[in-house]
Amino acid sequence: MMTYLNAVYVLDKLRMLYRRMGYHFLGFQAVAKPCHWLKKSLLSKGKEFCYKQLWYGIPSHRCLQMSPVIVCNLQCLYCWRAHEADLGLRPVLPSIFEKLPYDDPELIVEESLRIWKGILAGFLGNPKVSSKMAKESFEPIHVTFSLTGEPLIYPYVNDLISLYFERGFKSVFIVTNGTYPEKILNFDREPSQLYVTLPAPNEEVFLKVTRPLLPNAWNKVLESLEALKSIKNPTVVRLTMVKGLNMLGPEEYAKKILKAEPTYVEVKAAMNVGFFRKRLSLASMPRHEDIVTFANELVKHLPGYRIIGEYLPSRVVLISRLSKPIKIINA
Repeated sequence: MMTYLNAVYVLDKLRMLYRRMGYHFLGFQAVAKPCHWLKKSLLSKGKEFCYKQLWYGIPSHRCLQMSPVIVCNLQCLYCWRAHEADLGLRPVLPSIFEKLPYDDPELIVEESLRIWKGILAGFLGNPKVSSKMAKESFEPIHVTFSLTGEPLIYPYVNDLISLYFERGFKSVFIVTNGTYPEKILNFDREPSQLYVTLPAPNEEVFLKVTRPLLPNAWNKVLESLEALKSIKNPTVVRLTMVKGLNMLGPEEYAKKILKAEPTYVEVKAAMNVGFFRKRLSLASMPRHEDIVTFANELVKHLPGYRIIGEYLPSRVVLISRLSKPIKIINA
């Protein structure tokens, strides 16, 4: 049985790895790291950007990507993050999550803003970067809880959402694996946009893809999809596709999606980056045309929904009942 000391030892090993990978710790677990698209946006003077800017109005150079935790209760094959098993360590089990050290939400917010300026300082004075954009990047207006781990494990997630809004952030996105439906039903203040990942069309494929560390994980995901209907702000069901693994059964996916009644459905390729490459081959990453083909099959089973956008650089297709995406922020 894993003890508290065993768990902290494992987390220390993960922390050492994440530091080598360029993650910046805000406390013991909370981390921040600028994404590929933030840097691309700055270096291209705004000509290249993330699909969230294209569809949802989130300016890539003002987006702070972070997570309040580095632990997760799934071990998804396609995940680019490191799992304990990748390091030859025993996973930290959900039964001990409540005993783990978590960072104070005020400390997370303050440290994320302080450290962010240090991370991006090198772009100031760079002739390839617009000075206006560089200065704006020092003052992020959007935060995404999605960098690593499962953000809804964090016990003070409601406080963290509120504090970012209080600090002037215009939007807070949360990406969850759907194993905490009770938290989706009990937000004090809803995130601006909530994503639930649907990684499989049925339980058999789910167990193969996610290798859950908790019992009843599939039913938790189904409960979270039902809970999405209670969210007033935009919601997203994201399908992360892996060739030869979960890219099948569009009609089964559709049945689950229709129960969630999301604002959007994103069909996205799992990317051959990070620790994905240690578990899966390059052939497992779908091409953009594969994603488009699957999305077209999926939408046939989603009455009232249609494809409203696609973005080749991210290999992603956007499906919605809307005619166009909601612009949460004017970029």
